[in-house]
Amino acid sequence: MSKQLGPDDSVLITLYRNGNEAAFNLLVDRYQSKVFTTIFLIVKDQEVAEDLLQDVFVKVLHTLNSDKYNEEGKFQPWVMRIAHNLAIDYFRKAKRYPTILLEDGSNLLNSLSFAEDSSEEQRIKEETLAWVRNLIDELPEAQKEVVIMRHYLDLSFQEIAEQTGVSINTALGRMRYALNHIRKKMKQVNSAYDKIIYPK
Repeated sequence: MSKQLGPDDSVLITLYRNGNEAAFNLLVDRYQSKVFTTIFLIVKDQEVAEDLLQDVFVKVLHTLNSDKYNEEGKFQPWVMRIAHNLAIDYFRKAKRYPTILLEDGSNLLNSLSFAEDSSEEQRIKEETLAWVRNLIDELPEAQKEVVIMRHYLDLSFQEIAEQTGVSINTALGRMRYALNHIRKKMKQVNSAYDKIIYPK
């Protein structure tokens, strides 16, 4: 059966939910290449992309089996959104720290000075890096997505705009608001540290 000439997605979903396992296999055959490509363009790692591909269809299965699926007629954008979100989540959970550049080109984390040879200072640095990740997680979803795609995934603003379906100006604006928010929080922490370390 040709992927293009097969039954509509909604028909296959109905068949699967009525007990036809082969119908779900047809859905997987129809979309796994597009899903894999979407994930791979973000993670740029074949093994990770293959793992996340499996995760996407496991999540689809769980949703269909729990009767929570209500996107009839919109299966493709729904499954592609799941793929996109899982790829972004992979980086959010990974133990990686980005180089976040401010608008003036300086590194955000350079605003805090750390001694190289002190184990205590190194511990503080690691805690601060983790804290910055928490700040990123606290951002509004649209801003957080742009920060992760730009500084964790190293995507251009053109690529970010294409991946998220917005204009480059919108992507740039979201980044600007996100960095302003993070910078304000960092200044508050610096001020608190100064009051502790250099009390008046």
